[in-house]
Amino acid sequence: MAELNGRPVSLDQFQALALTNYGHFTSLRVDEGRVRGLALHLDRLGRDCRVLFGVDLDVERVRELIRRVAPARGSITIRVTVFDPAMDLGHPDRATDPQILVTHRPAGSLPLPPLRVQSALYVRDAPEVKSVGLFGLLRHRRVAQLNGFDDALFMDGNELISEGGTWNVGFFDGEQVVWPEADCLVGVTMRLLQEAHEHRVAPVALGDVAPMKAAFATNAAIGVRAIARIDDMEMPGDHPIIDILRKEYMDATGDSL
Repeated sequence: MAELNGRPVSLDQFQALALTNYGHFTSLRVDEGRVRGLALHLDRLGRDCRVLFGVDLDVERVRELIRRVAPARGSITIRVTVFDPAMDLGHPDRATDPQILVTHRPAGSLPLPPLRVQSALYVRDAPEVKSVGLFGLLRHRRVAQLNGFDDALFMDGNELISEGGTWNVGFFDGEQVVWPEADCLVGVTMRLLQEAHEHRVAPVALGDVAPMKAAFATNAAIGVRAIARIDDMEMPGDHPIIDILRKEYMDATGDSL
């Protein structure tokens, strides 16, 4: 199901998004009518709209549109995409009237099995923006999967670990959670965990991973997911810190829609 500004979306309206791939989005999980970090999701949409379109987004309207499709019971994953259906490839400067597309899919059962990831040198365009431009990350995810992994783990030009394809990455050094210091999209789940658990932010090179006691991926759809392998390095997929972080995240009070 897809709605544009609360109404069924037409093929013509989808065309600009498909052909120009210019816009931004956030994905959130609704459990029993509540969303963990809802204010952070709405803040992200407002910030990215100003960056990409130079206008303010009516975030309360976004909230209303999410509420329209969110069930009062059960779980669902909702994606809010902001784009201008009148976008002209030759004149992107005229894209100043962004609209709100709301789509949804069933929410997966949690927790998910551990990930196996392959490192890759890659930095997204404007990594601080949750852009609809997914070509690069999907290309690297495809390569990783063809090589027998589940996903890609990105490193920047200095070969410092930054983020995963559609998730943040964290490590546990035996005493603290370590979030890599690098240009990346700071996710809502990551921010909620930073509020809940002692941590530090520091550069993490691939060579720093071997002494780590555990590694994990986070986003709104998967919560906290263990990483069991990075390239040829095996990591414990059942370290106690994973369950601790999962509980802290699940215990976060969701905001009512």
